[in-house]
Amino acid sequence: MDMQQIARFFDRDKLAKHMDIELVDVSPGRATTRMTIQEKHLNGVDITHGGAIFSLADFAFAVASNSHGTLAVAINANISYLKATTKGVLTAKAREVARSKRLATYQIEITDEEGTTVASFQGTVYRKQEPLPLEEPVTPPSSGGGR
Repeated sequence: MDMQQIARFFDRDKLAKHMDIELVDVSPGRATTRMTIQEKHLNGVDITHGGAIFSLADFAFAVASNSHGTLAVAINANISYLKATTKGVLTAKAREVARSKRLATYQIEITDEEGTTVASFQGTVYRKQEPLPLEEPVTPPSSGGGR
């Protein structure tokens, strides 16, 4: 599987773009994502929102689980928050723990800039028996006409 194709496919992830989550690396069964904590990532008590950390980990999970080119969708995910953060860069590293024809399990570790574990995420996917739709969607040409 061409990892550049996988990376290009995940460039289309709208939530990751909105959250400013970057795909750093992808290889079969693995992925690394990164997010610089911004004001929009903070909750009401000015620490990084659990949803922002979950989204960072979930994006790494999605990329790693689809890296074999077979469409995979999450059926379970859980996270444990271990350390509060307020600034800096968070990195999520996903690795495949087990994979069969239909199911696969991943462990994702989220760390801060010092390498301290901030959260631990575990997820399971259902592996559909169809390829990941890697082709770019075809946009029909504009008719050039207005209303």
